[in-house]
Amino acid sequence: MAVLDLKQKLSILADAAKYDASCASSGAKGRDSRGGKGVGSTEGMGICHAYTPDGRCVSLLKILLTNYCIYDCAYCVNRVSSNTPRARFSAQEVVDLTLGFYKRNYIEGLFLSSGIIRSGDYTMEQLVKVARDLRQVHDFRGYIHLKLIPEASPELVNAAALYADRVSINIELPKDESLAAFAPEKDAGVIRKAMGAVRLGIEAGAEPGRKARPPKFAPAGQSTQMIVGADGASDGEILGRSASLYGAYGLRRVYYSAFSPIPDVSKSLPPQRPPLMREHRLYQADWLMRFYGFETEEIAPPGQDLDLAIDPKLAWALKNRDRFPVDLNRADRETLLRVPGLGAMGVERLIAARRLARLRLADLKRICRSLEKLKPFVVLEDWRPGGLTDAEGLRARFAPAPEQPSLF
Repeated sequence: MAVLDLKQKLSILADAAKYDASCASSGAKGRDSRGGKGVGSTEGMGICHAYTPDGRCVSLLKILLTNYCIYDCAYCVNRVSSNTPRARFSAQEVVDLTLGFYKRNYIEGLFLSSGIIRSGDYTMEQLVKVARDLRQVHDFRGYIHLKLIPEASPELVNAAALYADRVSINIELPKDESLAAFAPEKDAGVIRKAMGAVRLGIEAGAEPGRKARPPKFAPAGQSTQMIVGADGASDGEILGRSASLYGAYGLRRVYYSAFSPIPDVSKSLPPQRPPLMREHRLYQADWLMRFYGFETEEIAPPGQDLDLAIDPKLAWALKNRDRFPVDLNRADRETLLRVPGLGAMGVERLIAARRLARLRLADLKRICRSLEKLKPFVVLEDWRPGGLTDAEGLRARFAPAPEQPSLF
């Protein structure tokens, strides 16, 4: 077997990490090395890999420790039976790469995952060693996201959460029976138990009134990822699983990753990836559930898929035309959040503005960018939608026209 140099390893293991979507750094506490102490920062700008909710652009070195794996998950390019180039970093190589890239202003943090080598405990030990050396030996104060191995011992999982800002355990697939079929070495119960242990650790560290607080335990929380389109789960089932995960484990985010066919794929998996728009609509629906007060059944009941042509908020509004138009001068905040074209920040600005005067169309234009999308659904001091109420007409108006085949 040829010996790979560091550049070749980086090429293989950075490419292998692209299938994991859960690398946003939202929620990390600000730390920096100003004043001559420590190395790294969670603040600033760099090569964009992820965006935080406040709009900051955060660059992360996103790699696998190794793409060797003893498991044979049918949907994974790194499965043991896959014919793919293999590579492995040592823990010291990952530490050196992270520090070297940070000092060149290429990155602001590290996202580190791995295939399973030897055992879950052995793999988790190597991941923890990277984070521990960065924090304790080099006083690295940048962002660290570690992927946890659910089969690893609780002591190793706890150690990882004490060094990392965020940890994540992938739920993999929306349905337990799909996981059993496509990833027989993995156990949905073990995954949920590990996620539950992380939640308990986070809550213990945040318990109010404690005089002797333990070290911060995954201060940016935990996240997970589901593969979309590998099994027959509907969007309603996917969102239902997400809602239960948010409620049971206090997750910061559920990430959705469209299944990507891989070489020598199992015949039980689809030959093509689902439309990327499906992944986008799931993220929009997830946002509605977390920040706009929508229930899963309102967006996509079990067994149903999201409309790919229009966003889920508009789709809900067209199915519930009896709730519109909404008087923007009178409606409460919960009602305003359900108006297509109104975001959470726009709602807050509207509420503040109407305390001073009754809102008119010109006021709405200054506050919101999507005025044409709003007009059929709202009433103002000088505006009523009139004939702009037909649901079919509105759908045709806001749905993008299908692309025409090119002759060239």
